[in-house]
Amino acid sequence: MTPDEWAAGIGFLTATGQKCDAIRQEYILLSDTCGVSMLVDALANRKSGAATESTVIGPFHTADAPEIPLDGSIASAGKGAPLLVSGRVTDSAGAPLAGAVVEAWETDGHGLYDTQYAVRDVPDCRGYVRTASDGRFAFRAVLPVEYSIPTDGPVGDMLRALGRASMRPAHLHFKIAAAGHVPVVTALYVDGDPSLDADAVFGVKSSLVARFERHDSADDARRLGLTPPFYTLAHDFVLEPALFPAAV
Repeated sequence: MTPDEWAAGIGFLTATGQKCDAIRQEYILLSDTCGVSMLVDALANRKSGAATESTVIGPFHTADAPEIPLDGSIASAGKGAPLLVSGRVTDSAGAPLAGAVVEAWETDGHGLYDTQYAVRDVPDCRGYVRTASDGRFAFRAVLPVEYSIPTDGPVGDMLRALGRASMRPAHLHFKIAAAGHVPVVTALYVDGDPSLDADAVFGVKSSLVARFERHDSADDARRLGLTPPFYTLAHDFVLEPALFPAAV
């Protein structure tokens, strides 16, 4: 390595740090696009049996997601095509986990997270529910769309220099936690998305590709208080028991 190369590397890392703030995490984005995040995740989250596989948390998770009631909405009105999400959280033996926290966050229909807007008065397209006694959960969201990761910083410069794409396939992030069990950070990817095989952050796993079913029935939409088309996603999550249980 030459002194000029060393200086360029230091400059790149310095610029990466300078791009970070209380909302934006350019270093996580750098780790994701270099494949380091998925490597660390794979080493730290070896799963057995039917346990739900994990994936990267990404740079857009925040700590201010609000709690919503079952069947409530994580997205405000007009954010995208309606999506109804439902499922169960169980242990590895199939027993329901009551009171589990199911947190979700996603882009809106324009492919942007709430933190990417200049004005963010309240969290949007993010929230969490607690499972019922039978382990079931349900909430409303919007259909996620594929999007480009932010390319206005050092990570974007790196991708352009390498001739790499910046797209992520459409997905819905989840963070699932229940007392006495190992929490999981994961995501569900829209089956058929053209970017599934070229994810900029290497986050797609085959077990996490799910069917987001489209519904065009005006009668069904009216019954649910929606406008067609709307979409449904049904998926169950399985948590492993923790060696050292902690409360949620």
